[in-house]
Amino acid sequence: MEIGLVGLGKMGGNMRTRLRNAGHTVVGYDRNPDLADVDSLAALVEALPADGPKVVWVMVPAGEPTRATIAELNDLLGEGDLVVDGGNSKYTDDQANAELLGQRGIGFVDCGVSGGVWGLQNGYALMYGGSDDDVAKVQPALDALKPDDGGAVHAGSKPGAGHFAKMVHNGIEYAMMQAYAEGWELLEAVDLVENVPAVFDSWRTGTVIRSWLLDLLVAAVEEDEHLDKLRGYADDSGEGRWTVEAAIDNAVPMHVIAASLFARFSSRQDDSPAMKAVAAMRNQFGGHAVHTAPPAGGDASPDA
Repeated sequence: MEIGLVGLGKMGGNMRTRLRNAGHTVVGYDRNPDLADVDSLAALVEALPADGPKVVWVMVPAGEPTRATIAELNDLLGEGDLVVDGGNSKYTDDQANAELLGQRGIGFVDCGVSGGVWGLQNGYALMYGGSDDDVAKVQPALDALKPDDGGAVHAGSKPGAGHFAKMVHNGIEYAMMQAYAEGWELLEAVDLVENVPAVFDSWRTGTVIRSWLLDLLVAAVEEDEHLDKLRGYADDSGEGRWTVEAAIDNAVPMHVIAASLFARFSSRQDDSPAMKAVAAMRNQFGGHAVHTAPPAGGDASPDA
């Protein structure tokens, strides 16, 4: 098939390559002219065949960049054409974008994409939402992008189904990463275990906690055993927050995923104000020791 691809960063650029390797024609546009095949969205649309539905796949940052791109495509495309949002948009944005495009008879598919920089080689896990007719227009590209065995699902016919599924996927990812990280910290904290990387490596075979995330953690600690080169600061992409918000909206208990999200917030504090308050209260009600700021010569006495 012939398809337009907007956004040629790490994910989008590799997706273009994988599609071309599968024999598809891809016209790519990016604000970076060194990456782009054409110099504008209008040129991209013009380059697609006029005798069939024009399909444009958008891979730009979620929020306003995606909304602005889709609004521009709404003016350039026509009835029967299709826009695919393959970024990390919030599912509520999908509903608004589908309504906008639908007013001009333009179809819409939202597609959550997972696979990162490894997707070019291994394929991308795809979770997509949209009508059967709209999905059929982009099916050849979906088949080319997904892994050879499974890894793709039509999550639902309503706009947002794909990104909602990907949102929950990322929430689970938060929790799994946090569990591995806490286990690693405990093993590092004791003198009893002498080879922490080897312990994690042993878990990769024959255990119930083996996973690709575990493989990636093993690779990281093999390069930097104590992770000394890294700062203990973890961003959140937004999807963890959206998952917790959706849990609240639907009265679904989500203890572990919520805790893993808040742990990322804690990682951004060099000296947690909340823990200062906890220490102060423990001292007030029980006389428990508090740690004061260290003097120039070293740490203050915990009994000071």
